[in-house]
Amino acid sequence: MASEFKLPELGENIESGTVISVKVSAGDTVSIDQVIMELETDKAVIEVPSEVEGTIEKVSVKEGEEVKVGQVVLTVKEGSSAAPKKKEQTSETQPESKEEKPSEEKQSASKGEKSEPAPKSVKKKSAGIVDFKIPELGENIESGTVAKLLVSVGDTVQKEQGLLELETDKAVAEVPSEIDGTIKEILIEEGDQVKVGQVAFKIASEVEEATQTESEPEEPERPSEPETDKVTKTKEETAQSEPKPLTAEYEKPRSPKDLAPAAPSVRRFAREIGININEVPGTGPGGRISVEDVKRYSKAINTQRKASSTVFKGFEAEALPDFSKWGKVDVQPMSKVRESTAKHLSYAWATIPHVTQFDKADITELEKLRKQYSQKAEQAGGKLTVTAILIKVIEKALKKFPQFNASVDMSKMEIIYKQYFNIGVAVDTDRGLLVPVLKNVDQKNIIDLSVELTEMSKKARDRKLSLKEMQGGNFSISNLGGIGGTGFTPVVHSPDVAILGVSRSNMEPVYLDGEFQPRLMMPLSLSYDHRLIDGADAARFLRWVCEALEQPFLLSLEG
Repeated sequence: MASEFKLPELGENIESGTVISVKVSAGDTVSIDQVIMELETDKAVIEVPSEVEGTIEKVSVKEGEEVKVGQVVLTVKEGSSAAPKKKEQTSETQPESKEEKPSEEKQSASKGEKSEPAPKSVKKKSAGIVDFKIPELGENIESGTVAKLLVSVGDTVQKEQGLLELETDKAVAEVPSEIDGTIKEILIEEGDQVKVGQVAFKIASEVEEATQTESEPEEPERPSEPETDKVTKTKEETAQSEPKPLTAEYEKPRSPKDLAPAAPSVRRFAREIGININEVPGTGPGGRISVEDVKRYSKAINTQRKASSTVFKGFEAEALPDFSKWGKVDVQPMSKVRESTAKHLSYAWATIPHVTQFDKADITELEKLRKQYSQKAEQAGGKLTVTAILIKVIEKALKKFPQFNASVDMSKMEIIYKQYFNIGVAVDTDRGLLVPVLKNVDQKNIIDLSVELTEMSKKARDRKLSLKEMQGGNFSISNLGGIGGTGFTPVVHSPDVAILGVSRSNMEPVYLDGEFQPRLMMPLSLSYDHRLIDGADAARFLRWVCEALEQPFLLSLEG
């Protein structure tokens, strides 16, 4: 039975590409996952694997041709062997015989001749040059700047050894090698802007090649299928190819400790279209991942992204005037951190209906306790700051007011309530604002949090924060008290629904017990997402935080 292999879905917003090379010809035998052509898209050069097996009857594309997703690439006779095909006889030239003619193999057997079995394909290792491409670095990260090259031509490298440091819009990440080998050529320089999928190094490494060493009996051609079976199979194949919604199955990533069960060609395909193979659920035996699983996962992500993109269309940027007409100007490109901050906060401000609630906390007694126990935190390697104490207070507040520990999904009209407590803290650096996230703060005491906050802040200023350390936050704290100010309105860090702003504490006269007394008052401002949180809820949340700071016993009593 002949079938058509069409150019499959290749990745987000990739609808076509140019054929760089065709790896097969008419008459060749092709197997599932075998690379049949290289296709250059606007993002990368992608190897396209076959989804069928059999003998190629026709190749419908050629090098240099522009092809689209869904276009017929090959016509394959499924289940046929690699032996040369005999000319078919039509009913017009010769009547159909009711008697079955003996096959050549049977005729040979009757003459006493033994049919030679087809050679068996095995693999051996040989030296080869491998293109090392910039891998997927994280969600929505498509490019970066080469901060430092860690190897030179001629160096011997091992798998997982760092090859370069890449500065993205979120952090400086070390990019490890995926193979063992020797650096033969370096195609990038420090300071270069590189994209995911771009070839950075050429590495001499041992590669596996298919060789013919043994023989095994050739599998007989399968009989044609009844028409009813064909219809049933077509329906099943169609159902398997339809994109599925991004359900909880797709949202739960595989543990980093577990190696994704997939062939090298499947891993390469996933990497080239920007999919993390560890997040793809496999449908094969033992959870093995196929090319079709990768495509289905990619389609599911694209479906969700397209749905969410309809929530906010954005605004067309207005053209700026020529400022040099009025005087001298100095134009400088944005740093990656500043660029990311500008884009993210523009989106957050435009999509989240912000409201800010203000209050003041009397921290006179808390400040005495902080100074009393600061030495204990220093002995542990940290610094007992108001921010460290606030992290614990906010964790208790999130438990009492769960709507603040949530996210809004407008594409599905759902609210996601989180059962974990990760809090981000804004850190001022020479590159801009970074927000490291302290994970599982409910499992740590204030001394632990003081030490971790000190370490995180240092790593942020030294450009040592990893992407992982800035992801997964539920709520953020921005403390400007060390700089000054009486109050400000922080922007909610999407997809969070609230953020706490802290300003400088000052001594103020407070009327207590029939007289004015000097008290140390700390201004607090809570910005929140009004789609989920009402004003009364915000006022109660912030007042509870103030009372917890004023009466630490409240943490044990109600927390």
